[in-house]
Amino acid sequence: MKAFFEGIQSLFVDFLFKPLDGLRHLELITWFGANTINWIFMIICACAIVYWIKQLRIFDDAGTENQDTTAHSFLK
Repeated sequence: MKAFFEGIQSLFVDFLFKPLDGLRHLELITWFGANTINWIFMIICACAIVYWIKQLRIFDDAGTENQDTTAHSFLK
């Protein structure tokens, strides 16, 4: 049973966390390089929010949105 848990430890420490170790070492060299992935995710999220708001405005202008408080059965 001990070998099973040591195998799980080896999987995570030796293989799956290697990219995170690389980021940790990269942070000592350049902060911007280590946080590039975060900036990419923030840009993707900002684009998704802008797209979502545009779509909401399109449906609101068309009048197809049902804004009645009884639109859902649990609100009756």
